[in-house]
Amino acid sequence: VKEVASLSLVSSACDVVSAAYASTKESHPYLRSVCDAAEKGVQSVTEATASCVQPVLASLEPHVAAVSEYASKGLDKLGEKLPLLPKPVEQILCDTRELVSCRVAEVKEAVSS
Repeated sequence: VKEVASLSLVSSACDVVSAAYASTKESHPYLRSVCDAAEKGVQSVTEATASCVQPVLASLEPHVAAVSEYASKGLDKLGEKLPLLPKPVEQILCDTRELVSCRVAEVKEAVSS
């Protein structure tokens, strides 16, 4: 999970969503109240679940470590096949706009010829 969260694409996407969420809460007082209540509920459930799950996780630690290592290798292979994973969302959008613009210019040139 830490490796996935540290990918530029994932972390920048989370930043974008977080900023949109914060902006929405700031702009709409009624939604702010609903969001605050939901956040408190999730926090309470998370705290209650963490105390119950911790002993189970401790007993499964060797298995979790093996799965984590396997997942890490899979993520590395995925990163090799998808070179956009390490890029931030803004860079991907910029590259996509540039590519589309270039293709549109090529089509316009072909049509005018």
